[in-house]
Formats: sequence, structure tokens, C-alpha cells
Amino acid sequence: MPFRPPLVAHEYFSADPPELPRRAYGEHGPESVVWAELTGKDSTGATLHAHTDAGTTLQLHVGAAGDGILRVRLSEESGARSRSARLLPLTQPDPGAVATVVTGENTVTVTAGPLTAEVTLSPWRLSFHDADGRRLLGADPGLTDISGRMRTLPLGCSRVDGRIVAYHESFLMPADEVLSGTGERFTALNLRGQRPVMWNFDAFGSESDRAYKNVPFYQSSRGYGIVVDSGMPVEFDFGASTGSVTQLIVPDDLIEYYVLAGPTPADVLARYNALTGRPACPPKWAFGSWISSGFCRDSQEQVLARAATIREHGIPCDVLHLDTYWQAEGTWSHLLWDPVAFPDPDAMLATLHEQGFRVCVWMNSYLSHRTDRFAEAAERGFLLRRADGAVYVADSWHGSFPAGGIVDFTNPEATAWFQDLLRPLARQGVDVFKTDFAEGVPADAVAFNGMTGTELHNVYALLFNDAVAEVTREVHGHSTVWGRSSYLGGQRHAAQWGGDTMCSYEAMASSMNGGLAHGLSGVPYWSHDSGGFCGTPSDDLYLRWAQFGALSPLVRFHGTTTREPWRFPAVEADVIEALRLRYRLLPYLYSAALRSAETGEPMMRALGVDTPADPASWRAEHVYRLGTDLLVAPMISASQQRDVYLPPGEWVDWWSGDVLGGGGTHHVDPPLTQLPLWVRRDALLPVTAPAAHLADGPWAQLTLLSFGGGDAVSEIRDDGYVSTVAARRDGDTLSVTIAGPARVTAIAFPTVAGGTPPATVLVNGVRATLGPVDGLLTATWQAPGD
Repeated sequence: MPFRPPLVAHEYFSADPPELPRRAYGEHGPESVVWAELTGKDSTGATLHAHTDAGTTLQLHVGAAGDGILRVRLSEESGARSRSARLLPLTQPDPGAVATVVTGENTVTVTAGPLTAEVTLSPWRLSFHDADGRRLLGADPGLTDISGRMRTLPLGCSRVDGRIVAYHESFLMPADEVLSGTGERFTALNLRGQRPVMWNFDAFGSESDRAYKNVPFYQSSRGYGIVVDSGMPVEFDFGASTGSVTQLIVPDDLIEYYVLAGPTPADVLARYNALTGRPACPPKWAFGSWISSGFCRDSQEQVLARAATIREHGIPCDVLHLDTYWQAEGTWSHLLWDPVAFPDPDAMLATLHEQGFRVCVWMNSYLSHRTDRFAEAAERGFLLRRADGAVYVADSWHGSFPAGGIVDFTNPEATAWFQDLLRPLARQGVDVFKTDFAEGVPADAVAFNGMTGTELHNVYALLFNDAVAEVTREVHGHSTVWGRSSYLGGQRHAAQWGGDTMCSYEAMASSMNGGLAHGLSGVPYWSHDSGGFCGTPSDDLYLRWAQFGALSPLVRFHGTTTREPWRFPAVEADVIEALRLRYRLLPYLYSAALRSAETGEPMMRALGVDTPADPASWRAEHVYRLGTDLLVAPMISASQQRDVYLPPGEWVDWWSGDVLGGGGTHHVDPPLTQLPLWVRRDALLPVTAPAAHLADGPWAQLTLLSFGGGDAVSEIRDDGYVSTVAARRDGDTLSVTIAGPARVTAIAFPTVAGGTPPATVLVNGVRATLGPVDGLLTATWQAPGD
């Protein structure tokens, strides 16, 4: 009997992207650029005719798009645009960018600040160099095997029946190069050997190469980044086909890519933000904990009981999330309260706000065919359609709930109608919306503006989140959503979470990789379902995931079963302590968050962000810096043991004060109550007393934790101000200068092995009182104005 592989679950509705054609035996290969002629140059760059080995001519432009940003465009027609660009621009090149173009007998160089493209006209060669002349990357001229067949896709195009179906480019990939990014990628951080397709999937977890959030952008340990400007299912082949080459395959009307200069990841991300937009920081309250109803039947009575229990148990919490069942089953997502389960939502919302809670409700952009709003939207042409004009009724719930229509945000009237469904809820007291799904635009759908489903699929998430964020900005003054899907430029939508993870240590670990990759892709404000989503976690997994969540950019408890801490009585007290630690650190975390809004740097930082010259930092996984001064290594195995790589420097164990040298791997087996956590030696961390929830306005009182009592500089950012603290050690005296309005009233000195705390502390030249406070040697003084 022939072997038959086991039948496994696959997607019926959110289908794979259309596959590119495959060449038949003996069919002509790709058309590759073999020589070029300069046809013009100006302050924007160089224009060339690119001649292929098939005798065809393509239009090529190499020019400046910003300081340290060069753009390469290859198309059949000089005015070609991406098929998604008819809807919204994904990139925003600097219109004032100036290129310096120098021509030689057979060469052209185009320079934008610290980045230069060097072109050899015949035979065609292209490479990019930094300000010191160091080669960052070079285009691959094309590899052929012993039979003469081309194994890589150099700059050029491929045709079917005379029509271009894709453009391509290839770069040489040195053996020691590490590439990271492309969005929320749940696979290994080092993309070498992977072949991701930029197509948003309902990924059903965090343990495959399918991603909810794709970003056609990656960066290199060699100090550069690449952005591909296309909403189509772009394919990156990071040495999967040929180990020494990265290939870009773009099934669009052109290939348009940007090279971003480093030399550091922070520099690359700053240029990425200049090109695609800066991140939007959530309001301060969003950095408190979010506790969900879970994907469970809910009611007004249960919500109020949940809120009361949270406060009675002393669980720090700022946001209550109501998932799907605030609406009646079978009506999702018609955006109306279930009148039976929630008879008086106005009174409920008022009570919750009085108790210090913000309220988030679940929704998506799919309308159950059983609802009156589906009928209205269908009649008015507000839903995606099939080629024959019929409404596309899609099984977006994979048979578990009714099929529905998909709101067509390419139709301005449909967008306005949908926003009018949200405004009454926001004005009623809903503070933020969870924007679920939006990965489900079928490839064969047709939109109001004529786009195909393939052209709309990825950018649909941007349109959906834009529409919702506009409502909360109008009503509440913030643009925060809790989004599952995203694409290039989606950092304008804060926050994003990692989707429907399984309840396992393995899923927690791969989810962590997704957050780190997303941070390297320009999205600072990321979270995940603490405890895992699908199933019920064991007590130890629930606690370990809560610890990970507490030291993530944002934290939410949510799952298919309840994640309320009191439902896990054996570890409830330890979960509360993890959240109390988070709330104590919130001045530090919020400072990092506001800095990320300016720089685009992640809050949850892969180690290569801060130590890019250390090769091992680029390859370290399941460990990260939170801000610049904390290093977190969540437990990723039920064995409760793991190895942790610490980057160069000295690192102080948060719990014991022991000091470990960086640049090596350490084995740890902490007790269940302690997450492996280190602080950079001599760091100054602003902290505050934990509270039940966050108060509006600036921090009322701050303490600085000095881990070593040595020289240090710290920035304290808050709404409307930046304060700077500088500490200088001279013998037994620590002189501290505080510039700015931050209300710092103490400096505490945790025990650091081998360290000696100061005997005298001067604050802005005035001697502080030194003595024990809560078990720590602490210098205290009166803040100005007290």
C-alpha cells in the first residue's frame, strides 16, 4: 500500500496566497539585468535603462529617499506603482532628500548621507557601502549550476505569456551574517535558512512560520536594513534555496526596495521610522495590567463581580477586557450589547470607571450573516464581493460560528458607517477596542475600489486599525487598539498582541521570539496572552507566563478558559507579586515607552540592539533587555532550568545581588517564585510604590534604585516632560544632579556583591539623609515644593 501522510488541519477560508507560476521543463528562465546605460541624473539620483539577457529593457532608478536611505526601483514603465499604493502609501520618502551622483567611464555612484550605492554598468553590478567605504551588501549576479540552470534570481523579472508576474533581486549573504525581522515571526530570530512569505494568516498559534503580522523589512548584523515597498505577497528567501544568497521575489508591478544605513539597529530603526512613520505610544494606563473575561460566556453581573474580586484580592489592574460575549452569540460582530446578559451597560461602565478601570471590548470587521447589520451593509455595498458581484460570505470562524461578510474599507462610505457603529460605544464609556482577526481577505475577493483580494489582503489590517483608531482618537484622545494583524507602517497602531497561542512552554518561547522579531521590525508596543490562549495552563506555566507578561511591554491575561488569578489559588499570591513588581517598575517602563515613540527602538529588545558588535548577542534567543537596563530570561521549560546568555558588561541579579560577567552563557535554576532578572551594574532605575491602578497625571513620588552606587545617567520621561538624573561617585560620596520636574525623593541602594554604597549622598549640592528604608540603605530628601 503506498505511503500516505497523515491528514492534518489546514485552512479552509483564510487561504494561502496565490502561488507564483513554476517554469515547465525547458522553459526560458528569468530575465536578468546584464548591463545598463545612464539616461539621466539629478539631485534625486540616477535614471538608467536596464537591459536584460532576454533583450528587453526595463526602467531603473537609484536615488535618495532620506538621509542614509537609498531607493532602488525597477519596472517596465517608469511611472509604475505598487498595486497597493492606489489605496494608501506604505512608505513616505523624504521629498527633500538629495543625492550626490558621480559618474565614471563605466560606473555610477549615488550617495545619500552615510550610504552609497556603487553601480558598474557593464556587466551589471550593484553594491552598497557605508561612510567609511565598507561594503554593507552586494547584489548577487546570479548563480548557475553545472547544467547551466540559474539557481538564484538576480535583479530582473519573470514573465508568463509575455506578462511580468514578478520582479526579483538577490544579495550575497556572508556566512557570519545574521538577519532578523519581517514582522512577528515565531520561528528562530536568525532568519537564515527561512523563506517567509509576507501574507497575513490566521496563524492558529505561535509555533509555525505563518504570521499574523508581516512586515517586509529586515535588518542585518552587518549594519543595514532592507524595506520592500509592496502590499503583495512578497517572498524573502534567506538562504533557504541557496545558502549564500538572500532573494527577494515581488509579485507586483515593480520592485521597489530601500536600503537603510546603520551602523546600529537603533540607527536602522530611526531611518525605518522616518520612512514609514513613528510609533504611537499608548496612554500611561495601558501599561497597567489587562484582565480579560476570557473567550467565555459573560454577563454584566460577572463583569462587576470580576472587578470587585480584583480589587478585593489586591491585584494591580487598570483595564478590564470584555471578549466576544458582550454581544449575543451568533451576532458577531454587529457591535451591540447583548440585552439579556448586559441589561444596563451604562451603569456597568460607570461603576467600573469609578473603581479605576478602563474598559476594552472585543470586535472585528466581520458581520455575521444572521444580523440586520449584515443585511444593511450588503444592500448598501459595504462588504467585499465575489467576481460575480455577490457578497463574499466567508467562513472566517472555520465552522465554529456563523459565516459573515467582510467590511470593505476601500469604500469611504462603508468606513464611515462602520465608525458610526463604534462611536456610541466609545461615548458610552468603552475606552479601547480589541481589533481581532482582519487576516481573512480571500485572494479571489473584489473590493469597492477594484482591488483584488490578493492586492488588499495585507493592507486591509492597516485600514481596519486606522478606522478604529480614528474613533478612539476623536472620543478619547488616543489611538490605541489591541490589534492582532498588521503590516508595513503598522507601528502607528499601538498596541499589538501575539494572537492565539497554545498553553505550553514551547508556545511561550516561540511567542517570545515573535515579540522580539516584531520589535526589530519597528513595533515597540507588543504583548501576548499571559497563560497561553488555547486550553488551560498548569499552575507553574500560568505563573511563569505571568512573570513573562509582567516584564513585557504590555500585559494581558486572556484565554479560552479563565485567566483570573484567583482561579489558580496555588500561585495567585506569586502572580500578584509579579504584577506588583511591574507596577513598581512602571516609571522605568513608561520612560522606555516614551523613548520608543521618539526613536522607534523596541521596549523588549533583542540583545543585538544594544550590543551589535557582539556576534553572540545577535544569535541569543529567549532572552531580552526590557528598556536598556533590565535583562529578562523567562523560563521556557517545565524543567525550570535553562541556559542564559548575558551580553558584555556586568549584570546584577535582581534577587540576590550577585554579579555576573557578560559575554558568556550561565545555567540558572531559579525557584518558581523568581523570574531570572538582571540589572546593568550602576544603572539608575526610577520606581514608585505599587498601586491598585494608575492615577492620572505625572508620577507623584519616585525613588531611584542605584545598583552599585557608581557613575550613571538616567532619563525619566513622563507625559509632557523629560528629567535627567546624573550620578557621579568620588570616593565615598555620590553626587546626584536632578534636572527637570520629576518628583524624585529618594535613592535606594540594593545590595550588590563586591560593591560599597556611598557614605554621603549630595542631591543638587544638598546633603541627603542616609538610613534604612524597607530594608535598603536609602538617601531621602524633600522634593521642591513640598
